[in-house]
Amino acid sequence: MIEIKVPELAESITEGTIAEWTVKTGDAIEKGETIAELETDKVNVEIKSDFSGVIQELLAEPGDNVVVGQVIAKLGEEGASAASDATPKEEAPKAEEAPKLEPAKEAAPAPVAEEKKASKSRTVASPAARKKARELGIDLDEVSYRDPMGRVRVEDVEAHNQAKNAPKAEAPSKQAAAPSKPAAAAPVQEDARVERIKMSRRRQTIAKRLVEAQHTAAMLTTFNEVDMTAVMDVRNRRKDAFFKKNGVKLGFMSFFTKAVIGALKSFPLLNAEIQGDEILLKKFYDIGVAVSTEEGLVVPVVRDADKLSFAGIEKEIGDLGKKARDNSLGLKDLQGGTFTITNGGIFGSLYSTPILNTPQVGILGMHTIQRRPVVVDDNDTVEVRPMMYIALSYDHRIVDGKDAVQFLVRVKQLLEDPEDLLLEG
Repeated sequence: MIEIKVPELAESITEGTIAEWTVKTGDAIEKGETIAELETDKVNVEIKSDFSGVIQELLAEPGDNVVVGQVIAKLGEEGASAASDATPKEEAPKAEEAPKLEPAKEAAPAPVAEEKKASKSRTVASPAARKKARELGIDLDEVSYRDPMGRVRVEDVEAHNQAKNAPKAEAPSKQAAAPSKPAAAAPVQEDARVERIKMSRRRQTIAKRLVEAQHTAAMLTTFNEVDMTAVMDVRNRRKDAFFKKNGVKLGFMSFFTKAVIGALKSFPLLNAEIQGDEILLKKFYDIGVAVSTEEGLVVPVVRDADKLSFAGIEKEIGDLGKKARDNSLGLKDLQGGTFTITNGGIFGSLYSTPILNTPQVGILGMHTIQRRPVVVDDNDTVEVRPMMYIALSYDHRIVDGKDAVQFLVRVKQLLEDPEDLLLEG
């Protein structure tokens, strides 16, 4: 019997959740074939078999948490069961001693019954439920389940155990039984009016990291606004030629990425992180770009963005965004960013305070472009211009307010003067 284990995933990932099995017991598989999809904190990973054979047993249910190195399935060689059945038949004539044969016949029915019972338990109960049942001394065949697929889960075992012990606690007093009736009715009302949805592992990780960022960093946000007239003018004049030459549209993200890199060069502490009592200054520019997906926000990284052209940045962002929406990002696509840009403006956000993508110490928030009257010169001339609010959240532990404000002013200057932006990079 060959054991299939959860493979090594990445240095920072030690466990995951079985999202779904792509095979079932009895299926014949080939070496390299995908047997399950594992949901980790960052991406979904396909688990492949290193051997060919027949699936004998699946040891985890969809939704179960598993750790690296844990056995999740057992694989047998094709035809092994047939060979094992043939062996006793060939050896039977040689075993002429009757006393040895008779006990075997008498003992045979008991193991068969036990095997059927165990098999039944395995097919209808999650491993956690089986463990809980063993601890409480409960027969799984007696447990009622609510899962439409017929699986017995931990909460079913616990409910059965409570119901089993409830009469003993209530027997001494009739009055004690009265309060238990409303408690029993509560879940029925909740089921009728409320849908309970288990958070995906990725959503749990997002929630955990956002709370950690609030608790571990001295986070502060400063704001400014950018007149987008010059950028929009360059974009409108050059977008057709840009697309014809590069095969990709000229968007705002390449302008903002270049502006951020220019500002990071002037204020390097925003391209750093804290490790213990030391500051780690990074002299490379891997810019994370937040992408919204159905399962939550992910931040793939544009590597060495300072070395890429406008077209290179737009292509990289487009490719990463497509992979994020197709749920095909790899771990390497998400690791090691030095600074993050998030664009709430695509959803209509006018003003917000982005949360740090720890361990980074800075994140820039873009917002929707809104035409507003603004004063444009020293003569108090008022014009209607396309304006965007921008926000910089930073870790005040190593970034002073002065540097944060000047960083944002530098981003504003570079965007409002694209020639300066081109000279930067």
